[in-house]
Amino acid sequence: MPETMEKVEQKIPEIVVLNSGHKMPVVGLGCAAHPLPPLEQLVSTFIDAMEIGYRHFDTAACYGTEEALGRAVAKALEIGLIKSRDELFITSKLWCTDADHDLVLPALKQTLGKLGLEYLDLYLVHWPVRVKHGAEKFNFAKDEILPFDIHGTWQAMEECTKLGLTKSIGLSNFTREKICKLLEIATIPPAVNQVEMNVGWQQRKLVPFAKERGIRICAWSPLASYGGLWGNNAVMENPVIKDIAASKSKSVAQVALRWIYQQGASFVVKSFNKERMKQNLQIFDWELTKEEMDQILQIPQRRGFAGEVFVHPTGPYKSVEELWDGDI
Repeated sequence: MPETMEKVEQKIPEIVVLNSGHKMPVVGLGCAAHPLPPLEQLVSTFIDAMEIGYRHFDTAACYGTEEALGRAVAKALEIGLIKSRDELFITSKLWCTDADHDLVLPALKQTLGKLGLEYLDLYLVHWPVRVKHGAEKFNFAKDEILPFDIHGTWQAMEECTKLGLTKSIGLSNFTREKICKLLEIATIPPAVNQVEMNVGWQQRKLVPFAKERGIRICAWSPLASYGGLWGNNAVMENPVIKDIAASKSKSVAQVALRWIYQQGASFVVKSFNKERMKQNLQIFDWELTKEEMDQILQIPQRRGFAGEVFVHPTGPYKSVEELWDGDI
């Protein structure tokens, strides 16, 4: 075992226990990328991540990385980097074109086929949105946005767990109001709600709400997708975070990720750079003080991704306010 791997692994809290009874590593590697690297490069990147100590990998049907992740898992088993599939926690997500009762199971089976796996650890409804089946993933027409049947969709998600195709089920990008409506009909509550969360959008209402209901918050865009297609500098160039990082001899990213951890949330962080992958795990043997946490509370708040693509005057969500139930 490489020395660096041993050092990093000692610093990762092993797991959190979800309300499903299953265990999830606190930190995951986000597998979305734009533009998408070549397949073999992705496979190599995911192998690097496993060597460094990552055990939770977060992909989705719409990312185009399921096949590469599956190949990396197979390679890791072949070379003995991991002893069994059970050592990994694999998350994937149901895309909007399949957010319908009759389409959920076929979509999950397609995901498992691409991954070459018999089960997922966590399957999420990617958005509280339905788009016409067969529509282009990111380039659908506004009239292809359809009414979203959360009842039927969630019923099919529950069926997936009963069939053993996923250990846990959950949500992504759901508001408090939408979760309340779901809980009225759910026989299996969502284990996770994966949402945009970082020091520039702290989810101050959603985090305590989810904790009260036993739903684990997992942050996507924990560094505000800096340098990404739609990202911003709200985290990486924030003067408060920069000052704290300098005073503690930590990176800006480490301070931002440590803040999420101290909120009692998990996170998936995307970096395909080996050195930054290591740094993003080195946040567990130090902490932010109360004074520093109070300073971070003063940071102006603004949602980074408003989801305008799902909004249309003739669609189910006629404004961004409706999509987020006013929490913008």
